[in-house]
Amino acid sequence: MKMNRRPHFLYAAATLLATACRHDLSSSIPAALAFSSPSLRPPRHSKSPLTKSSFAYEFSSSIRSKQHASSSSSSLQLQMDPSSLTAPITQLFQFTGPIPFLPSLALNTVLFFSLRPKLMTMLTPEGFAHSLALGTMLWTTLGWRGWTVCVVYLFLGQAVTKVGFEEKTKLGIAEGRGGRRGPENVWGSAFTAVLCAAAAAQGGGKEDLFLGLTSNIWLLGYVASLATKLADTFASEIGKAYGKTTFLITSLKPVPRGTEGAISLEGTLASIVGGSLLSLYAYAVVGLIPTLEGVGVATFAAFVATMIESLIGATLQEKEGLAWMSNEVVNFFNTLIGAAIAIAMGVFLLGM
Repeated sequence: MKMNRRPHFLYAAATLLATACRHDLSSSIPAALAFSSPSLRPPRHSKSPLTKSSFAYEFSSSIRSKQHASSSSSSLQLQMDPSSLTAPITQLFQFTGPIPFLPSLALNTVLFFSLRPKLMTMLTPEGFAHSLALGTMLWTTLGWRGWTVCVVYLFLGQAVTKVGFEEKTKLGIAEGRGGRRGPENVWGSAFTAVLCAAAAAQGGGKEDLFLGLTSNIWLLGYVASLATKLADTFASEIGKAYGKTTFLITSLKPVPRGTEGAISLEGTLASIVGGSLLSLYAYAVVGLIPTLEGVGVATFAAFVATMIESLIGATLQEKEGLAWMSNEVVNFFNTLIGAAIAIAMGVFLLGM
């Protein structure tokens, strides 16, 4: 067997040397490799010796067939529809949801880890992971518009938390962990929003119904829930930082700043600002709310829900036998009430 295989390698080596002398080494390598392949080897028991002319003919035929295959492949690539390459990106950034889950997850992963240094000043490691899950859910159900509403809420809420933070820390009324949010904060604030987003996506078109309500109504509830939480954050943080006189909402008796259920003029005005800011963004920037009347409804719902949240805090929170009534649970009820008020007003007052 070794004696039979040796001539093929000798022919290949000879071809490599001869071609290199005439042309360049880059063209000689394919020639040698092509000759050493079984398709160009002479039959093992062939009576006809391999001549220079027969080899040249077979080799040139092989090269021509490979060039033809290469040109055919290139023409097929040129005939590909360019839209097939941009379609996934277009779908990912389409104006309305739902968006495929895996592309949404991939994009959120890239965005979150790109912004990780900044986000880790706002979130705990667990909060970061849960926020990534939340962002993926919102992008999947509502697309980029609904996603950015939640992002604006997060950044505005974090910014107002830092107002007068040193003074609040000295008084012992500042947010724990340096104001960073954990998983309990993420879901306490945004679980109602996720429910409304999922319901809006189930409706399909803006006039389609889910549980008897249009997608526009569910979107109004989505914005109102986040506007409610932002209004509550503005009221709490501005009231603790600048509130001159704070009253318990149930008795209107003066109480120290930071007391559960306490309200102040400064905090109350700040809550209106916070609720309106997010509602205006949803209307003017991303068009999630279709009318200015919707902005008024979301802002009003956020304000009323914030007052109710203070009432819940004063009557139920930190009471014996109600240890489960934590800030996060109260936040969930707060956002649920805000969304419910907005949905009711949208149906009965705006006819949405």
